[in-house]
Amino acid sequence: MNILVSAAAVLLFVVGLALSVGLHELGHLIPGKLFNVKVTQYFIGFGRTLWSRRRGETEYGVKAIPLGGYVKLVGMLPPAADEEPGKVRASRTGMFQQLVSDARSAEYEDVGPHDHGRLFYQLPWWKRVIVWGAGVTINVVLAFLLFAAVFMGYGALTPTTTVSSVSECVQVVSAQQKPGPCTASDPVTPAREAGLRPGDRILRFNGQEIGAYAQLQRLIRANGDDAFTLTVERAGRELTLHAHSVVNQLPALGDARGSDKTVEAGFLGITPTLEVQRKSAGYVVTTMVDGTKEVLETIGKLPVKVYHVGRAALGLEERADDSPMSVVGAGRIVGEVGASDQGTLASKFFFVLSVLAGLNLFLGLINLVPLPPFDGAGVATSLYDALRRGIARVLRRPAPGPVDSAKLLPLSYAMAVVIMVVSVVLVVADVVAPVTL
Repeated sequence: MNILVSAAAVLLFVVGLALSVGLHELGHLIPGKLFNVKVTQYFIGFGRTLWSRRRGETEYGVKAIPLGGYVKLVGMLPPAADEEPGKVRASRTGMFQQLVSDARSAEYEDVGPHDHGRLFYQLPWWKRVIVWGAGVTINVVLAFLLFAAVFMGYGALTPTTTVSSVSECVQVVSAQQKPGPCTASDPVTPAREAGLRPGDRILRFNGQEIGAYAQLQRLIRANGDDAFTLTVERAGRELTLHAHSVVNQLPALGDARGSDKTVEAGFLGITPTLEVQRKSAGYVVTTMVDGTKEVLETIGKLPVKVYHVGRAALGLEERADDSPMSVVGAGRIVGEVGASDQGTLASKFFFVLSVLAGLNLFLGLINLVPLPPFDGAGVATSLYDALRRGIARVLRRPAPGPVDSAKLLPLSYAMAVVIMVVSVVLVVADVVAPVTL
């Protein structure tokens, strides 16, 4: 049974990934057609064509590898300044010049005399920004909708005011250092000293009503090493417990959560019981904001993180739990959850949706990077074109020609090589040194 659930989870992930890519490309297709740009191809995936059909001037299809997609909007590369549209020179001297020349020739193979005025580069700058940015927008919106389905429709594991376990002794608590066995020199925790037991529900701390665990956590931390009074519910009765909290090194909360930073704060020594609770739309927004910060930080640190992933693949170091993964690694995690004996079918289904939500958020944000072949390069080029034209208008100079994005092709090829190398490193690491739950 678990094998079937695991296979179904992986299949759902693959289908969801293909749909996410398809919707991203649809974000380019729809405004392109609305703006009357000639669109000759819309494909989901890469590699061998599995199915295709032509509707009007556009061929729609699906390819074998659902790890990307593309839309061909004719006229992405403008003609050179000394060339007329549709009359591109056959060759130029120099390797890069030849690459650019060949790309222009391929671009205008589908251009006839009646197509001029329908070429992408001839659009006003703001329409080009819409076409470039619509794919990113769809991924971000899709991430929000998926997170909303997970957190508002199913819920999230939430710490409650019911005690799950009571620590035996006081030890430094951090994300990097896990507590070991207690020793004779370790002091008893305030929670054990006060007589707290698993199953106790904390009602009041120093007389203040407790509505959520986060509130209790803040009160304990602010208490330092002072005395405290706890009112708890145990087996239907209210009990009052007394002890002194202690100051300990604890992981930081708030904006620093998840970082290596620790702070000195009051410590009690309890672990809360976790329950699945449905959340509000505000929680979804907060999750999106926090996720955006984490993704941007990951993108900024990606070269360093990929380097360490490569070392892990070679067996030179342990794979970090927060290291980047390929879709192979994400699919493997999904399969592990599906095969696990823990959780219900519903929890596993919504876990896959949460993975797809995070993936869409990552796809949307990384496509904002202003380097080709990401969509952010097209947005940046269009804005630069608008700036040039605006300056020329202010200075009462003739309007400059379109920005020659073809000159970025060598950078596009270089970035494609980098992306391919990074992908290979991550895939290999996900096979030989995977991140596991």
